[in-house]
Amino acid sequence: MNESFNGKVALVTGAGSGMGLATAKAFAEAGASVVLADSHEEAVRAAAEQLIADGRKALALRCDVTDDVQVSSMIERTVSTFGRLDAAFNNAGVMQRRVETADISGDEWDRVMAINLRGVWSCMKYELRQMLRQGGGAIVNCSSIGGVVGNPGRAAYHAAKHGVLGLTQTAALEYAARGIRINAVCPGTIKTPMVQSMTGGDSKVLAEMVKDEPIGRLGEPEEIAAAVLWLSSPGASFVVGHALLVDGGYTAR
Repeated sequence: MNESFNGKVALVTGAGSGMGLATAKAFAEAGASVVLADSHEEAVRAAAEQLIADGRKALALRCDVTDDVQVSSMIERTVSTFGRLDAAFNNAGVMQRRVETADISGDEWDRVMAINLRGVWSCMKYELRQMLRQGGGAIVNCSSIGGVVGNPGRAAYHAAKHGVLGLTQTAALEYAARGIRINAVCPGTIKTPMVQSMTGGDSKVLAEMVKDEPIGRLGEPEEIAAAVLWLSSPGASFVVGHALLVDGGYTAR
């Protein structure tokens, strides 16, 4: 990644592990001041301390993206600490347990929607207000291959991720002329703690996942980070409302 983010400020939610952590590190290595937000404060605090020890500028914040008060505070802390907000990766998300549509509980449906869809909207709301005040910025929302295909047993997850793409495209049209570019990244099966939890540590399940990948392997978190940084950079200045698939060819079959 040759893009420079010197003098820029980036915010990453779900930054405690996996794709969020990899993206926060990539922004920092590219010169940005980085805010790492997660509901698990210890994880982002440890990550931020390591970045600071490496000479980077970083701030760790606890944030539950389902709580508007906490989201608003997250943006306020970002701006009060670093002065502005140039790039945001709305990545916080959860997986649902595998169950057929008619058997999903209302509580499970609401939990997945609250984090994976409403949380993205809430973060965008406050990010957009700040970016409008300062005259521009770039937002990347984390959807999924689950935003473009279905998968039996994951109705709530896929519904939320499809919703992220509709939200991204609509907001992109609303704000493009005002200097704010909004796009989405759609990861395939990436080696993250979430995917590890889906396998239950079963090597046979993992082998079946790999068998489904045209490229013959799972993706790395750093490969998603590279896509997010490009979408956030001047190199993608004419990319608006796009859903970038980073899936090893899975959806091309």
